[in-house]
Amino acid sequence: MRTLLIILTVAEVLVVVGVLAFYLTVIARSLRRISQNLSKVTFGVRAIETQCSSIGPSVTRVNEQLTGIAGALEGVTGKAERLSRS
Repeated sequence: MRTLLIILTVAEVLVVVGVLAFYLTVIARSLRRISQNLSKVTFGVRAIETQCSSIGPSVTRVNEQLTGIAGALEGVTGKAERLSRS
């Protein structure tokens, strides 16, 4: 009787270890796929960053030009108002 319990216990331990090994393999495969997808995303983000790197200086230039235009428009609106009154 005692020998049977020992054999059943060993068998149960082997089944548990086998199931754990199977699920760890499945998880490792999933993590590998996720890693590959993340590397593709990283590559895409770097490409976008490279393509958009010229936007920052261009926006600064456009803002400076718009500030100058806004200043000029104030003078133009003042003259237009004076002309409309006369």
